[in-house]
Amino acid sequence: MIVTGDDFQAISDLQCYLGKHFEMKNLGTLSYFLDLEISSLSNGYYLSKAKYASNLLTRSSITDSLTSSTPLDLNVRLTPFDGVPLDDPTLDRQLVGSLIYLIVTHPDIAYVVHIVSQFMAAPRTIHFSAIIRILHNIKSTLGHGLQFSSQSL
Repeated sequence: MIVTGDDFQAISDLQCYLGKHFEMKNLGTLSYFLDLEISSLSNGYYLSKAKYASNLLTRSSITDSLTSSTPLDLNVRLTPFDGVPLDDPTLDRQLVGSLIYLIVTHPDIAYVVHIVSQFMAAPRTIHFSAIIRILHNIKSTLGHGLQFSSQSL
């Protein structure tokens, strides 16, 4: 369980109450949870999945130096009939699932991941190429994440 807030006394009281009813331990300040890296800043929090994204690139054998400034070519129109059907769509489906999980800290790829996810039932080579392009874009944005400010704007 993650307990957070700005009232430290209330957090301490809650921990004491829960400690009386459940076996628990305080693991300290939150820094890593479900592949989500959390950094506390003086003005808020920074969330990143850099390690997850890096592992995804390694797992998908994207180790070359190619990067892409956009996750999808502007002129690409994906259809269910273009390209050759993949012999084994397992990797395609795994990569799309991983990209869906990565959207939490990379909302910039949400639209294109939605587009390629539409073809998971019968992926083709053109769809797999689009996934590789998304991965090359992620490689160029590994350090990106979300910053949540503690200040109201």
